[in-house]
Amino acid sequence: MNAFDIAAILTGVAAASGYINHRVLRLPATTGTLAIALASSLALLAADHVFPQLKLATAAAAFLNEIDFNETLMHGMLSFLLFAGALHVDLQGLLANKWTIGILATIGVLLSTAIVGLLMWWLFRLIGLSVPFLVCLTFGALISPTDPIAVMGLLKELKAPQNLEAQIAGESLFNDGVGVVVFFAVLSVAGLSAAEHDVSTGAAGLVTFFAREVGGGVALGAALGYAGYRALKSINDRALELLITLALAMFLYSLSFWVHVSGPIAVVIAGLLIGNPGRKFAMSERTREHVDAFWSMIDEILNALLFLLLGLQVFAVPAGTHVMGAALLAIPITLLARLLSVAAPVAAMSVGGGFVRGIIPILTWSGLRGGISVAMALSLPRFPARDLILACTYAVVVFSILVQGLTVRRVLMHYRVGERF
Repeated sequence: MNAFDIAAILTGVAAASGYINHRVLRLPATTGTLAIALASSLALLAADHVFPQLKLATAAAAFLNEIDFNETLMHGMLSFLLFAGALHVDLQGLLANKWTIGILATIGVLLSTAIVGLLMWWLFRLIGLSVPFLVCLTFGALISPTDPIAVMGLLKELKAPQNLEAQIAGESLFNDGVGVVVFFAVLSVAGLSAAEHDVSTGAAGLVTFFAREVGGGVALGAALGYAGYRALKSINDRALELLITLALAMFLYSLSFWVHVSGPIAVVIAGLLIGNPGRKFAMSERTREHVDAFWSMIDEILNALLFLLLGLQVFAVPAGTHVMGAALLAIPITLLARLLSVAAPVAAMSVGGGFVRGIIPILTWSGLRGGISVAMALSLPRFPARDLILACTYAVVVFSILVQGLTVRRVLMHYRVGERF
């Protein structure tokens, strides 16, 4: 089966799932797609148990084995998703909340990584599983980045305050990049990284790696983003300008791997430049409409495929009493870590005000985990605790999307966030 066949099947299934959700479930698009894919996968596993001679699960697993989820997301889809997300974020709002966003996306991620690692290490020992602390810390690093997709649409619908939108969107956009950097650093210290991601395990080496990845990503994104802005400003051709934005997102992300800087951060910076001064000063009104429509369509299609793949990844998750027990217990641990990693920075910064009422529970419950966490878990090499880490990751991601994603509206309503209250 070639790449086109795989893409055709996934697109067809995603369209069918979207149609069923629109006509029957009426859930948010991404959540509905995930729910249908997950339910279909579980039904297939049940049918395989009743009729083992059909080998349905084996066939489904074989199909998924032809799709490298980590490669597909981390080296492809993520560039488009982050660029599309950054394109529609208000740069002024980000700058006005730069300290909050910066601290949550850096110190918050580091705190969450440490808390999850420590608590999971304690939990595994409590239930009789011997998992090294550095492996637990690796899980903390991969599960800490948050995904704003489901929440941002709701905030716009409720006409939430712009500073809250900026805080949630900004943190989620930047902590993806920071989270990936932390993940590779911890992975290297644990001795689990591939050669191309190997990092010096000394303090100086880790600081240099972090500075190069983050600082280099910002610099590369700013440089190529500005070059794209100047190119757009010098012409007035809708098709060509749209092509320039597409080429920028793809080339920039690809180049970042060659020069060893953070691709996610570079793409976000470029997207912010094109989406703000670029849209305002370098595009005509009709070009803005075409660019917005194109990237909105890309965003919706790729999110449908991403959440479909997430639902189908249940075939890659191992079963077993100890594994499933640990996976379920990982959910409250990650929520507690999210609460603490948000509460500490917010409490330190709240002296000057500027936060909406209930900001800590809002940020805690709206911190959904998504495909990037599953992709990082699937990228782990084969070692004794890999299946355990994968099961914990999948449980947390599914819970956050299906439970937190569907109830975050109630949290916002409880604190009367938005003009509609």
